[in-house]
Amino acid sequence: MENRTVVIVGGSSGMGLRVAERVVELGGQVVLGARSRERLEAAVDRLGPRARGVSIDTSDKESIAAFFEQIPSLDHLFTPGSSHLGAGPIDTISDEVAESPFRSKFWGQYWSVKHARPRMAPGGSIVLMGGAYGAHPPRAAAAYAACNSAVESLGRALAVELAPLRVNVVSPGLIDSALWQRRPEPQRTQAYSAYAEASLLGRVGTVDEVAGAVLFLMQNTYTTGSVLYPDGGYVLR
Repeated sequence: MENRTVVIVGGSSGMGLRVAERVVELGGQVVLGARSRERLEAAVDRLGPRARGVSIDTSDKESIAAFFEQIPSLDHLFTPGSSHLGAGPIDTISDEVAESPFRSKFWGQYWSVKHARPRMAPGGSIVLMGGAYGAHPPRAAAAYAACNSAVESLGRALAVELAPLRVNVVSPGLIDSALWQRRPEPQRTQAYSAYAEASLLGRVGTVDEVAGAVLFLMQNTYTTGSVLYPDGGYVLR
């Protein structure tokens, strides 16, 4: 990764920030995108002079376009940044909540690739963020599970369309990330226990384990159109 530029849309915390730290440790430079200016500034301060932050809203096409206009070239793109309003049964979930993962997670990544691709150096790569629920849906989360499946299909289709540019997908299971650590302890404990019981390895994952998968997909120059599941074997149950 030495002297490579990696753009991380959603890089101010969690898995995105850990990937940024690994890239900087390996001699690369990073451009972080996030909605929160405060978190961006804190992340850049933490990473040092080889990092800079640019605001982006992944649910807004114009914001995505403006973000990439500030980046003349890049080698690798990672797109973990998204937000959704929740999940629920198809009979009771509101249209707004059901549509929210597609607006941010699916279309946000689609438009990010569209605007990044003309700026990408030969030999570069794209790593999209899916989720294990796309391959093993939970109850009462049909729209969210479908969004993750759509991201995986998008990755395979883009690998065909954009070759020799490499496109892959990382689809984690439940990860002990900053997002979950900000939730109330009883909710977090219940979710972690249920996931541990549903997976082969009997635990939730770590941000380091996901970051390792992402770095592999960036660095392995013969891997494209693949989906990696750092999920503890959840999709096999």
